[in-house]
Parts: sequence; C-alpha cells; structure tokens
Amino acid sequence: MRSTSIVVSVCTVAVAAALTARPAFAGPPLVCFPFDIGHARSLPILDRGYGAPDPKYDLSRLVPDTLELLDPKAPVIVHMETIRRAALYAKDNAKAGEMLLTALEKRAATPGADATVNVFDLGYLVETYRQAGVALPSNVDGYVWVQKAIALKTDPQMEFAAAIISAWPRRADHAEHVRLATAAAPKDELLGRNLSGHLPGTEQR
Repeated sequence: MRSTSIVVSVCTVAVAAALTARPAFAGPPLVCFPFDIGHARSLPILDRGYGAPDPKYDLSRLVPDTLELLDPKAPVIVHMETIRRAALYAKDNAKAGEMLLTALEKRAATPGADATVNVFDLGYLVETYRQAGVALPSNVDGYVWVQKAIALKTDPQMEFAAAIISAWPRRADHAEHVRLATAAAPKDELLGRNLSGHLPGTEQR
C-alpha cells in the first residue's frame, strides 16, 4: 500500500512530465490525471497540479455530497472525476473515507433501476482508493465490480474506466476495454475529450 506522501510525490512528477510531453502513465492513473467534465458539478477541488483538497471543505459533508453528485443520470466520466476527488479527501481522513466506502457498498447491494451505475461506482471507488493509498479490506477487487456493471449494461464510458484500471497493473482484458472505448469515442464527445489524455495512443484521427 502506498503512503500518502509517496502518492503525492509520484503525482507531482506525473504532472510535471505532462507539462512537457504526454507521458505513458507516470503515476497512479486514477488519481494523478483529472478528467475533463466541463461545467458539470463535482466536489470542490483546488486548481493546483492534479487537484488538491480544499481546506475549507467540511469533511462531514463528504458522504452526502458525493452520493448526491453520483447522480445516475450524470455521465460515467463525471462519476469518475467525483470519485477521484473524493479519494483525495479520503486519503487524509480515514474515517470519512471508510464512511463513503460503506455508503457505496450499501447502495451497490440495493436492487433497482440504478443498480448498474451503483455497482460501477463501488468498483471504481475501490480501485481509486487503492491507488490513492486509502485503506481497504484486503480481499476487495474493484475491477471485478466494474466488470459486473459492464455485464449488466454496455456503456463505453465504463469500458474507458475499465481500460484505465486494467492498465495499472495490466490485466488480461485491457486491450479489449481500450478497443471498445476507442470505437465509441467518435460518437461520445465527452469520452472523446478524455480518451487520449488517459489512454496514450488512442488519439482520434
């Protein structure tokens, strides 16, 4: 498990490298590279490097604010950026991070029309926590939950998420996730804006 200080230093290197050349992943990809969500709502974050928690933010609001922002109607990539920001707060506050994980576990276990995105959110949070160095139960695999969500409903943005997760460490289905996300990008403007910045070599022509 990486310590917070190691994650911060690795991300600092990654951002510096990104200013000079678009690197292959130079740091934890779910943490170090913000997603372009335009004007969509998300958790507050300071515009500094890969983003820094706002010291003025009330951490007692992390769970309710995150759950509200993870609106099933919002694009998956907006969920991904919100979860990334939540992990930045959680790595410095273990109690808040544990409460958010518990809330998403409960939501993912609840059947209903929103089950697919709820399952995805849990899996994506787990993998983002893992890369950010937030404490997790040793037996939990977020990638499996993301795969379950994709099995419930085909979604190119979920394939994009799975492609990033499966790149570091490399998983057997990584190339297929990349292929499916890349194929859908020309018809998905938000996906197209984010694709090459997070999956080098997938630039749209």
